[in-house]
Amino acid sequence: MTKGPEEIIRDEIRALKAYHVPPAAGMVKLDAMENPYRLPEDLRANIARIAAEAELNRYPDAAAAALSDELRRAFGVPAGMDVLLGNGSDELIQVLALAVARPGAVILGVEPSFVMFRMIATFAGARYVGVDLREDFQIDAGRMAAAIERHQPALVFLAWPNNPTGNLFDEDLVAHVIETAPGLVVLDEAYHAFAGKSFIDRLPRYRNLLVMRTVSKLGLAGLRLGALAGAPAWLEQLAKVRLPYNINVLTQLIAAEVLRHDRVLTEQARAIKLERGRLHEALALLPGVKPYPSEANFILFRTSNAERVFGAMKERGVLVKCLHGSHRLLDNCLRVTVGTPGENSEFLTALERSLAA
Repeated sequence: MTKGPEEIIRDEIRALKAYHVPPAAGMVKLDAMENPYRLPEDLRANIARIAAEAELNRYPDAAAAALSDELRRAFGVPAGMDVLLGNGSDELIQVLALAVARPGAVILGVEPSFVMFRMIATFAGARYVGVDLREDFQIDAGRMAAAIERHQPALVFLAWPNNPTGNLFDEDLVAHVIETAPGLVVLDEAYHAFAGKSFIDRLPRYRNLLVMRTVSKLGLAGLRLGALAGAPAWLEQLAKVRLPYNINVLTQLIAAEVLRHDRVLTEQARAIKLERGRLHEALALLPGVKPYPSEANFILFRTSNAERVFGAMKERGVLVKCLHGSHRLLDNCLRVTVGTPGENSEFLTALERSLAA
């Protein structure tokens, strides 16, 4: 008798909820931490020419050498360190989880944080341990130390700034985690362009540290490109898990071209940070709304009835992220991506009307 999914698919996989991406056609889309600005017209023309001349009949450079060089320069990767590229940061998280998933291995992170850390650890068959943050969304030093001592994690993930809370964890506490962890520590710096701080220059100091970056938040989300920086000894082993030709021809060519004009991305990040400040001030003035400080390109805020407000805003054509129910620390929380000035004004109008409805 043929068996069904309940008998074939692993129990822990069937227990998961798939990562849901809601449809956003016709909406003011402020739910996915995307850069709202397009590239300048002259740069888009260069990209069109490059795409037209690309040898799509050939496999891409398996090492993505030219792109790797541009990433090392743009990200300031220290001498002696290397980069490993992934089809988005998600693939790099998967590579890491698969590589360390010995029987009984533990992958550790904080909660709430990026949901894919837990999900991908489960995919890989590793045990994930989440350590709750404090009420102010900072690392609980005692709780974290106890978890590291008890579980001896093979891998620790920390998002810096953290998603979905937007804050930078205390720098000394992050350093202490790196110094006391028995295995790898991966700092996910997806929002580094908006934070002004990074651990990437400390890679030579900590032999167990890797720093993960992405170009998605810089305005290239459609290319799906992530980079893991660190010591070659680690990356050589991790590269064995990566699928061949994982960075396609167009991603390699276009990302390298845009990175050669990274001043454009820097200027867009500066504009987003200015709007972040304006948006935070406006949210703080709304009755019943509590915005939290952010060093990313989004703002977490709390309302009295997040699910109702989320639904009312969606009816008004504005899509944000509802986090209520995902973790106790996120009760009645919503997260809004910083958009263009016009989009942010539409969001504030929709929020004010939804709160009053």
